[in-house]
Amino acid sequence: MEIPMDPLFLAWSYFRRRKFQRCSDLCTKVLEDSPYDQAAWSLKTRALTEMVYIDEIEVDQEGIAEMMLDESCIAQVARPGTSLRLPGTSHGGGPTAAVRPVTQAGRPITGFVRPSTQSGRPGTMEQAIKTPRTASTARPVTSASGRFVRLGTTLFEYIFHHENDVKNALDLAAQATEHAQFKDWWWKVQLGKCYYRLGLYREAEKQFRSALNHQEVVDTYLYLAKVYQRLDQPITALNLFKQGLDHFPGEVTLLTGIARIHEEMNNITSATEYYRDVLKQDNTHVEAIACIGSNHFYTDQPEIALRFYRRLLQMGVYNCQLYNNLGLCCFYAQQYDMTLSSFERALALVANDEEQADVWYNIGHVAVGIGDLTLAYQCFKLTLAFNNDHAEAYNNLAVLELRKGRIEQSKAFLQTAASLAPHMYEPHFNLSTLSEKIGDLQSSYTAAQKSEDAFPEHVDTQQLLRQLRQHFALL
Repeated sequence: MEIPMDPLFLAWSYFRRRKFQRCSDLCTKVLEDSPYDQAAWSLKTRALTEMVYIDEIEVDQEGIAEMMLDESCIAQVARPGTSLRLPGTSHGGGPTAAVRPVTQAGRPITGFVRPSTQSGRPGTMEQAIKTPRTASTARPVTSASGRFVRLGTTLFEYIFHHENDVKNALDLAAQATEHAQFKDWWWKVQLGKCYYRLGLYREAEKQFRSALNHQEVVDTYLYLAKVYQRLDQPITALNLFKQGLDHFPGEVTLLTGIARIHEEMNNITSATEYYRDVLKQDNTHVEAIACIGSNHFYTDQPEIALRFYRRLLQMGVYNCQLYNNLGLCCFYAQQYDMTLSSFERALALVANDEEQADVWYNIGHVAVGIGDLTLAYQCFKLTLAFNNDHAEAYNNLAVLELRKGRIEQSKAFLQTAASLAPHMYEPHFNLSTLSEKIGDLQSSYTAAQKSEDAFPEHVDTQQLLRQLRQHFALL
C-alpha cells in the first residue's frame, strides 16, 4: 500500500525546488482544512513573496518621480570628484569620450549592465510609476531574504514585496521594533528599507546606522551606501565601504560597491584595481571580468579584452552581448576568421530588436574597417529598421551619405542624431563641420558649442570654434 506524503512536507519540497506556484496551491488546500495552521500560512506567504522577490540592494533605478520631484538640495558647483550627478567633476584616469562612449549623465558606458547604469536611457521614465518586479540580480540570496523564523518576518516580506504596500509594511516594522524594545537589528533594517522606498533618506540613514550599532551585517552596509549614493555623497559611501571591509576583509560585495562608485565617477583606473581585487576573492565574478575586459578594449588592448570575454564563455555565459563583444575584440585584434562567426552567433541569440540593432551596427563598423562601404550602408540601414532611435547609426549614415554627395540627406541624419542623443559630441561636430562647408556659419557655431558642451576636451571642436569666432570678428 502506497503511503501518501504529508501535504505540508510536499509543499516545502516544492518550495526548496523553487516551484513556488505549486507550493502556494498546495498550501491553499492545506489551509482549507485547517485555516489556522501558522506553518502553512508562513510557507504560502514565503512562496508568494519569492515569485516576485527582487534584491533591494541591486535595484536602484531612478525614475521620473525621483528625477523631477527630488527635494534634496545638492551643491550646484560640486568640488571635483565629490558628485555623481555632475559629470564635469570626474577624476579622469580613463579613456575620453572620443574613445569610450558615454551615457546621457556624462559617465562612461560600463562593461556590465546594472539598474543604476540605465538612467537616462529610453524606457526608464514610465517604469518609475510601477514596481520593478522583473528585475534580476547577480548577487546570491541575501541574509535579509533568508531570515524567515517567525510569522511576523514572513508577513513583512509578503506585504513589502508581494503587495508593494510600503505604508503598512512600515507600520508593521515600527510595531515590531517597539515590541523588541528597539534592540532587533533586522526590524531596523526593514524600517530603513521602507523609509528608502518612500524617499525619506535621512530617516533611512538613522535606521541603518542604528542597526549597525546592534549588529555588523554586510547587507546593512550595502543599504546604507545606497542611501549615500542617492544623496549624492559618493565619498561618504566609499568611506563606509572601507569601514565595512575592516570588519569583513575581502568581502566581494563591498569591493564591488567601491569599484562601481569609482566607475561612475569616471575614475576608471581605480575601478579596475578594485575589480581585480574582486577577482582575487572570486575568480568567477561576471561583473568584474566584464568590466575589466571592457576597460582593456577601450584602452586599445583588444587581445587582453578577448581573454576576459573568453573566460566568460568558459564559465557558461552564453548570450548575444558576449558574442557581440567577442566579434569586436576579434576584429580589432586582427583575428578576422573569428569575427563574422562571432557576429553570426550573436544574431542567432538576439532576444529583442535593440540587441539586433546593436549587432548590425557593429557589423557595419567592421564593414567600414575593411572598406566595404556598401555593406556598411546596408548594415546601418538594418540597424535603423530594428531600432529607429539608434543615434550612432544616424551619425554614421550621414557620413556615408556625405561621401555620396547627398548633402541635404546627410544634414537631416545629423540633425536627427543630435536630437536623439544630445550627450554625444560626434553628431554636433559633424553637423557643425558640414554647415561651415556649405556657408551656414550661424548653425555651424551653434552646433560647435553643443559639441563643446558634450566634450570640452575635443581639439577639433575648439579649432573650429576659433575659426568661426575669427570670421565673426571680421564682419
